[in-house]
Amino acid sequence: MTKEKQLPEKALVLWTRFPILFATALFCCVLWGSASPAIKIAYELFQIPATDTASRIMLAGARFVLAGLMTIGFGSLLARKMLVPQKGSWKNIGILALVQTVGQYYFFFMSLANTSGVRGSIINASGNFIAILFAVYIFRFEKMTWKKLLGCVVGFIGIIVIMGGPEALRSGGALTWAGEGAMLAADLFYGASGCLIKIFSRKENPVVLSGYQFALGGVVLFVIGTLMGGHLTFYSASCWGNLLYLGFISAGAYTLWGILLKHNPVSRVSILGFINPVMGVLLSALFLGEGQEAFSLTGLIALLLVSAGIVIVNSSGRKVKQG
Repeated sequence: MTKEKQLPEKALVLWTRFPILFATALFCCVLWGSASPAIKIAYELFQIPATDTASRIMLAGARFVLAGLMTIGFGSLLARKMLVPQKGSWKNIGILALVQTVGQYYFFFMSLANTSGVRGSIINASGNFIAILFAVYIFRFEKMTWKKLLGCVVGFIGIIVIMGGPEALRSGGALTWAGEGAMLAADLFYGASGCLIKIFSRKENPVVLSGYQFALGGVVLFVIGTLMGGHLTFYSASCWGNLLYLGFISAGAYTLWGILLKHNPVSRVSILGFINPVMGVLLSALFLGEGQEAFSLTGLIALLLVSAGIVIVNSSGRKVKQG
C-alpha cells in the first residue's frame, strides 16, 4: 500500500477517537441546540410579529433553501464529485420535502413565535420518542424493548413536567395550540420523517436525499409564504448573518453527524444526542434571557428526564436522526 493511500485511512481513524467523536458531537448539538434561540432572534431582526405567519413561512423557506445548497455542497466536497439525484430518487425527495421540511418546520417556526426557547427546546426532544413509536407501531421495522419503552416513558414525563404537569394538560393552563401544540405537531412530522429517511436510505445516498429535500422543501415554503403576502426585509447585515447561520445549523450538523455515524458504532454516537436539549436550554438562557425558566426546579427536572430518556433509548443501539 502506498503512502498516499495510507494517509486518508489515518485521517479517517481520527473520527473513531473518543475526544474527536465527543467534540464533534458536542459541536453538532450546539448547532442544533442554537436553532430555537437563533430563530427567535431572527424574528426580532426581521421584525416579524407572532401574528405574521406568512413571513415566518418565508423565513423558514429561505433557511432551508440555503441549508439544502450547503448540504449538497459539503457532501459534494467530501465525495469529490457533484452529488446529483438518480432519476428515480425525486419521488422520495418530494415525499421527504413535504414531511420533513414543509410539515415539520411550518409548525416549528410557528411554535417558537408563541412559546419560550427553553420550553420549545425541551418539548422538541419528544421527537426522539415519537420516532420510536412510529418505527415500532406504524412502519413496523423495529421491535419494542424494555429499554425503548422505559426511555419513552421517562422522556414523555419530562415533556409533561415542562408543560406544567398533568393538571395543566387537563385544564389547558398556559398551554396554547400555536405554541406547545405546534411544537408537538412538528415532532410528529419529525418522527415520521426519521422513519422515511431510514427506509429511503436503503437505496439512496442520505446526503443527497436530505440536501435536495431541504432545498425543495425550502422553495415550497418560500413560495407559500410569498403567496400568503409575507415579506422579508433585511434591515441590517445581522439579518444576512442570522439567515446564513440558520442554514448552516442544518447543513453543518447533519454532515458532521453523518460522518460520525459512518465511522463509529451507531449507539456510540446517538447516545450523545442527550446533549442536544441541554444545549437548547443553556443557549436559550444565554441569548434570550430565559435563565429563570431554564434553571427553575421544573425546568431542570424536565431537562434531566428528557436527557435521561434519550440516553436510555439509545443504550439499546437505536440510531436517532436529527433534523
